[in-house]
Amino acid sequence: MKKLILILILIVGISSYAQQHNKMMLDEKSGKQMLIGICDRTAFADTNYSWWFSAEYDNYAPDSTVVAMIKSLAPNYKIKIVMASWCGDSKREVPRFYKIMDTAGYDYKNFELVCVDRNKQCEEGEVDKLDIKFVPTFIFSRNNVELGRIIEMPKGKLEENILEIVTK
Repeated sequence: MKKLILILILIVGISSYAQQHNKMMLDEKSGKQMLIGICDRTAFADTNYSWWFSAEYDNYAPDSTVVAMIKSLAPNYKIKIVMASWCGDSKREVPRFYKIMDTAGYDYKNFELVCVDRNKQCEEGEVDKLDIKFVPTFIFSRNNVELGRIIEMPKGKLEENILEIVTK
């Protein structure tokens, strides 16, 4: 009986987590599903998103010298990405970010991914307070102080922009 109760508690817990994260809604402009709210990487396993995420992730080759420098510095930062699954720039830059940070061995405990609608809004992730004009927006902070942003697309390679922020 105790095992059954434990299993039920686990199922309810997992179910409520899934309902709170990786939500989707219909994009009225495209007629396709879009991610909305707080998400995690597992959202990109859905076939609506995996085709572009996997292709960009697999094909991107970050500069290993720059990634090695990021590796020692990035754990000191909190990183928040505000993106849109309907946005071409997000579809390019977010998988590249994951490739860079995976290669650097980044621990995602200080990371948050927030997906927004076409008005750059969502109910979660405190997007209203972030002054988001373009997506994706990568926000780097330390000790609750914002140190830099990469907005829409980097100037040059993404990993070079990340390194520039984390070495300030």
